[in-house]
Amino acid sequence: MGWFPCSGSSKQTSKKRKKKKDSTNSVQLGSEKLKAKNLLGSKEDVKDGESSQIAAKTFTFRELAAAARNFRGDCLLGEGGFGRVYKGRLDSNQIVAIKQLDRNGLQGNREFLVEVLMLSLLHHPNLVNLIGYCADGDQRLLVYEYMPLGSLDDHLHDLTPAKKVLDWNMRMKIAAGAAKGLEYLHDKASPPVIYRDLKCSNILLGEGYHPKLSDFGLAKLGPVGDNTHVSTRVMGTYGYCAPEYAMTGQLTLKSDVYSFGVVLLEIITGRKAIENSKTGGEHNLVAWARPLFKERRKFSQMADPVLQGQYPVRGLYQALAVAAMCVHEQPNMRPVIADVVTALSYLAAQRFDSDSSQGVQNSRWTPATPPRTKRDGDKRQKGGSSEARW
Repeated sequence: MGWFPCSGSSKQTSKKRKKKKDSTNSVQLGSEKLKAKNLLGSKEDVKDGESSQIAAKTFTFRELAAAARNFRGDCLLGEGGFGRVYKGRLDSNQIVAIKQLDRNGLQGNREFLVEVLMLSLLHHPNLVNLIGYCADGDQRLLVYEYMPLGSLDDHLHDLTPAKKVLDWNMRMKIAAGAAKGLEYLHDKASPPVIYRDLKCSNILLGEGYHPKLSDFGLAKLGPVGDNTHVSTRVMGTYGYCAPEYAMTGQLTLKSDVYSFGVVLLEIITGRKAIENSKTGGEHNLVAWARPLFKERRKFSQMADPVLQGQYPVRGLYQALAVAAMCVHEQPNMRPVIADVVTALSYLAAQRFDSDSSQGVQNSRWTPATPPRTKRDGDKRQKGGSSEARW
């Protein structure tokens, strides 16, 4: 995981908390279920045995080593700042992904605990399922459901000739699904959860390219009551962090919306958030896109070249409009994620028929009735008093 700390130091945190059933449709992460705010902000060290209260299956290191065939190279799925991920088979014959944290890596015991707690309590079709964990001695491992198609990043960037190109329909489906996962964190969890590390490599794809958000080690509880933000050390991935958060350390739900906007731009354009050119220069995707947002006649230049013109012109314009609002420099001008879901669900419902078209000029785009957005009165104000509307 390529996140960076700018200040402060990681603390090992936790207290014993019990999970309590909630009769409402929201996920309670407050004092009545987990008191996660205290847990995530606690100065106390993690004590042996406390993790046994977490509602996830525990594994021994020996069990997971056997499942991953002693972490052999041919079982390696990928690696990042946290360590390595291996494909494994449990005794139950279930195929899983096993993340082994690097004891000398960037992600520490606190991030490990946060991820276990978050994924033990948060369940949604667009969030990866945590099966269990291992805290055996100094070993820290996480066991997830296996996502056979890898990450969204694998399907957008550095494509091999054998890799299938994601068509427009699939891109919009993935974008809408990822937005729904983020909406669950922002609108269903109470207090809301700020993901803080949304990027293409953290969006995993299952059968049928079904997207799920993964890697919750940097997740943070959002502001409650009259608070407009939470102050925290700046953590995230270069190119995806909202500018106001990077400068001030003030984290809001709109910080996630900005990161989502960057991901949506990657989906549309096929470009990376940060591209290092062969000449040594660095190209920031948002900085490249902002001048083009102002010139409609240049929108077609922003479409991923590998699509070869196979996209609906109106759909491209609308998707770019959503991305532009998400990466707005002023957080109060960014939409709430519920409105993003509404817009992208509408785009995903359109079926672009590339087989019968000869490029964008003759493309057929089947209209559908867009779903209604929520009324202002039904929404909670998050991260500011002014909400962008469609």
